[in-house]
Amino acid sequence: MKIQKKALIIGGGPAGLTAAYEFIKHTDVTPIVIEMSEFWGGISRTENHNGNRIDIGGHRFFSKSEEVMNWWQEILPIYSEDKKINISYHNKSRKIELNDTTISNQADNVLLVRKRKSRIFFNNKFFDYPISLSLQTILNLGFFNTFLIGISYTISVLFPIKNPKTLEQFFINRFGIRLYKTFFKDYTEKVWGVPCSEISAEWGAQRIKGLSVTKTLTNAFLTIFKTKKKDLSQKNKETSLIEYFLYPKFGPGQMWETVAKKVKKDGAILKPNNRVIAINIENNKVLSVVVENTINKREEAIECDYCISTMPIIELINGLNCVVPKKVKEVANGLMYRDFITVGLLLENINFSLEDNWIYIQESYVKVGRLQVFNNWSPHMVADASKTWVGLEYFCNDVDEIWNFSEEEMIKLATNEMIKLGFINSVENVLDSKVIKVPKTYPAYFGTYSEFNEIQNFTDTFENLFLVGRNGMHKYNNQDHSMLTAMQAVKNIKNNITDKSNIWSINTEEEYHEEK
Repeated sequence: MKIQKKALIIGGGPAGLTAAYEFIKHTDVTPIVIEMSEFWGGISRTENHNGNRIDIGGHRFFSKSEEVMNWWQEILPIYSEDKKINISYHNKSRKIELNDTTISNQADNVLLVRKRKSRIFFNNKFFDYPISLSLQTILNLGFFNTFLIGISYTISVLFPIKNPKTLEQFFINRFGIRLYKTFFKDYTEKVWGVPCSEISAEWGAQRIKGLSVTKTLTNAFLTIFKTKKKDLSQKNKETSLIEYFLYPKFGPGQMWETVAKKVKKDGAILKPNNRVIAINIENNKVLSVVVENTINKREEAIECDYCISTMPIIELINGLNCVVPKKVKEVANGLMYRDFITVGLLLENINFSLEDNWIYIQESYVKVGRLQVFNNWSPHMVADASKTWVGLEYFCNDVDEIWNFSEEEMIKLATNEMIKLGFINSVENVLDSKVIKVPKTYPAYFGTYSEFNEIQNFTDTFENLFLVGRNGMHKYNNQDHSMLTAMQAVKNIKNNITDKSNIWSINTEEEYHEEK
């Protein structure tokens, strides 16, 4: 009689749930998913507040990976009012023809085709994001300033910094020092809380490798000749220039809640409200994982044949019940993260017409970094379409004063900043509010990150331990790359491959990313 093998998956976000789904679909291994919160989806979850839904961080569903695109559509089919959609990726294309008899416009479990629009708010003016070479941009910047930006860019092209090590050097090489100081420096330092000169150039290479002034000029030229057909082309268009994307009708959490239901129905064991407190190692293998129920505080040791971890590296290393080299501990404890606060405000009588998904707030006199307009991600994110449901995004560290603000203090801050920015006139325009705090949202490319190979080499020695996902690998991955690492881990397990290099190599090509 064959003994059923078990894979313990730490974390119920995109990477963890993708691994569970892949185990169910392609193997006879039983996945056990441990999730510390009550929600499925990690930072890709959706929270519902009085019928108004919050997408934490904003999640566009697009990928240059055909495998990921097909995976999403396997979970939620596409509904579109336009019955012919051309999706192309990896130099392959196919036409999807939709009709009302297949998916009704009343269907709930669907992906919608959404138009992308983002802008920058700087000097009390709106700029296209990415910056476009338009008359409005030139007027906003001023002709002389635009000329100086052009000269600065030309200098960076002719005399680039050799072997850029810092993010500042990366930006200067890519955009010129004047454009860098105008649109990148202040915002990026607001996001990370440290100077760009202290952040690794690797962050820029991963997040905005393909975006440049040359790309912007090329895109401006091509836009003149573009057709009106909806095109979800992923392969030949820089990520920051994609114009259409897929989005679950009720937010990204709908995708992962659906996945959780599917895998549970097919035999996976899901354990929400449980946190990992120890990982028992024997003979360089994970023998069992000790979890504690966050509600009743009961502890349980769960034996496993494989362990897939998406938990933050610092927590993983400190939880290992074995001898850990001093250097590995030092690097793990020196890794840094950026924490995240979203303040949802339900508004009426706003002063601007907002068609944006995101608005990047470049103004230094406010703390808010970015503004989401949830209505434009999906009209079903807001209960009353006559109201505007926005999310103000704040980036901080857990030792910062703002992180310890009460809900009332955060709402007051957000409301006052909306008034300062001119989006609303008074507190009377705010009808409802919600505050969500998410720790360790963004793995940082500073601190001890430059020595991360110490951790990678050490964890790779454990034959049945696989690190995947954003926090699991301490990589600022997008959702689809996190999914790909989980898919590869399951393939390795299925094929008895213990070498982890093909997992770590995902996203090292730095092919694309959306700049945060």
